[in-house]
This record gives sequence, structure tokens and C-alpha cells, in this order.
Amino acid sequence: MKFGVKALSNGKARVGVVQLPNCVVPIETPSLLLATRKGLPHFLSPDLLSALPSPDSHLLQFSPLYFVGGLSTPTMSSVGGLHQMLGLQEYGFGANLRDSIVCIPEPNSTNKFGASFQTPNGRLLIQPAEYMKMISSLDPNWLVSIPDEVPAWVTEKRNKISVDRTIRWLDECINLKKTDGSIFGAIVGGCSMEERKRCAHEIVKRDVSGFWLGGFGFGETVDARSALLNAVTDILPEDKPRQVCGLGLPEEVLQGVASGIDLFESSYICQLTVGGYALTFPVDNTEMQMPNYQLSNVGSDLTKINLRATVYRKDSSPVVEKCCCYTCQNHSRAYINHLLNVHEMLAQILLEIHNTHHYLKFFGNIRDAIRCGKFEQFRCKFMETRRNHLATDAEISQNSNSICLAL
Repeated sequence: MKFGVKALSNGKARVGVVQLPNCVVPIETPSLLLATRKGLPHFLSPDLLSALPSPDSHLLQFSPLYFVGGLSTPTMSSVGGLHQMLGLQEYGFGANLRDSIVCIPEPNSTNKFGASFQTPNGRLLIQPAEYMKMISSLDPNWLVSIPDEVPAWVTEKRNKISVDRTIRWLDECINLKKTDGSIFGAIVGGCSMEERKRCAHEIVKRDVSGFWLGGFGFGETVDARSALLNAVTDILPEDKPRQVCGLGLPEEVLQGVASGIDLFESSYICQLTVGGYALTFPVDNTEMQMPNYQLSNVGSDLTKINLRATVYRKDSSPVVEKCCCYTCQNHSRAYINHLLNVHEMLAQILLEIHNTHHYLKFFGNIRDAIRCGKFEQFRCKFMETRRNHLATDAEISQNSNSICLAL
């Protein structure tokens, strides 16, 4: 993996380029790693990946734990790894044990031998030797070393133990590595600023191709997250990519970009799609004029709409006007509402195409703002619009409650 920084804005926000050996076109960062299940987005088959923007959609993240109990590692090796098995030779795959959907860390069950995870096959304790054996058969472009992630409320002693284990497991992964894939060193430490810094200093000393910032999305406050991200990225070298897990909402992505993060892995799109939501927030730097019914309690918060709501039953408009994705070009809100209400899986397929397309365009606008040196203005405008809408929504809800009480 090759990485280079091409533009900076407002201190840390940066545009970079990732070049993978099997990808014909370089991929710009900040970028989203599409969450997958066994290497494919949750509702999309390989032939439907062409409906997504290229090359922005060519970075995929998967958890090797999905393959436990399936094909044996010798069989996977004989097939030629994940690229050959899926026929996606021009895509980049990143391996990480945590995927924030099913494969969730279990810090209370983790011990000195390995990290514990909830998986589709139950709770598993993964040791470095076992992990690297899985990696050698799947042959991803890069892998994240085993982290010991802990929630925000653990003691300082537990934070220190998590850092010590993570550093030791990284050394074991480096020694056991047999493939050509790159290694991203995991940086943990919970909400302890000192332990985060200590972990970052130690990981920087190792021969790694990038850095993975873990332990986020486990109860930390917004302000604490920003301080932790900045403290870590201040230590990391500029010429290597930084990846983070646990930041998925648009506001969280902007917070990560402001701290110098390059790659975001998130289950946000999957969760929206399963829930029947479609992203609608403006990504073309124009104000979105929303109908009054969307400011009522129908699952809208100015970033998304709930297409299960009956208000869309006869809505013949596309999900988002002027959106060029396959879903918006060919289908209406009413049709997706129908598919959701009859439990037809085509609804999730169309929603995942739109949500992925929309979110990748959001990342593209972030990169454009950084190149123009206006990232902070872009971020402030987005946050201000969100705050104004939430204030309006709260006022409407309060008035509705007052009317109900009066009746």
C-alpha cells in the first residue's frame, strides 16, 4: 500500500491518495470503507457493485470472524483468497476483527491470551496465531492487528492492561505475518489520554503501514472523543494513513476528518438500510427546502427519511431530487414504501444502493472543501443546519404535546 497527502485545510483535515497494487485507479481519502458480510455489502451481489460510484466504492472492510465455521483455511488458500473467491480482483479489502454489527468486542471476557468477540458463531477468543492463520488464507490488502478495546467507564488499570496487550499482540502479528498485505497498528487506551498517547508512541516505533484508532463508540462523550483523536494524531507520522472505527454519523465523520483521519469504517449505511431509512441531507452545498410533513415525527432528522412511513405511500418523487444513483433514477418513494411494507428484499437492495451512493458523495464534497481550503466553513455550515432543524423539530414536538394535553 502506498499513501500520500495531497492537500491540507484548517490544520489537520487532509486529502490523501491510497494506491493498492491490484486497484487500477488510486482512491482519494477521506474515504468510507464499505461494511461487508463475508466480503460483500449486506444486500448487494457482486454484479450490483457496478451501480456504486467508482473508484470510491472500491474499498471494502470485512471481519474474518464471519468465516469461522465455513470454509477451512486450506480451502480458502487453495481458492486464492477473498479476491479470487468473490471475483473482485480490482477491489481493496481491509481485515478487522470488529465490524460494529455482529462481531462486537467483549472486553470482560478478553484475557492475556487473546481478544474475545461476539460472533455469528457465538463468543470466541481470538489469539494472534489463529488470527494470522485466517489472514493468510483470506489474503486481504491490509489487516488491523488485534486490539483490546474497552468502554469509556473502565478503570485506569484496565486501560493500561489494554494498551500492553494490544502492543504485545501487534508484535506477535508482525512476527507471524506470511502474506504481502500491510499491517495497521491498533491504537487503544479507552478514555485515558495518557494511555492513548503511550500506545501511539509505541505503535509508531513498529514497522506498520498505517494506524487504526479503536475503542470509539463505546460511551465516550463528543468532547472527549475530539480530544483523544487530536492527541493521537499529533503523534502519528504524516505519511501513513489513519483508519478509525466507531465514527459513522455525518457529524462524527466531520469530527474525524477535522482530526486528520483518512479512512472510516462504519455500519451506518447498513443500519439505515435495515431500518428502512434513506439519506436525504444536501450534499451539493445547497440548502434543502423540506416539506412541513417532513418536519413532523415521521422519522426525519434532516439527514434521513423513514420510507416505511405512510406519508410516502403515494409519493411519486424520487428519494432525492437530482440524485444520479440507480434507485433515484428509476424508482419512487412510493414504490420503496410498498416494497418495505410487503417485506420484499428488493427494498433493502435499492436503499443500500442509494445510501451508499449518497454517503460517498458526501465524502467527495468533504475532499472538495479541503482542496479549496474551506473545510471548517463546510463543517460549520453542516452542523448549524442540523442544530436549526433539531431546534425546530423540538418546538413542533412541544407544541404538539401541549395541544394533546389541552384536549
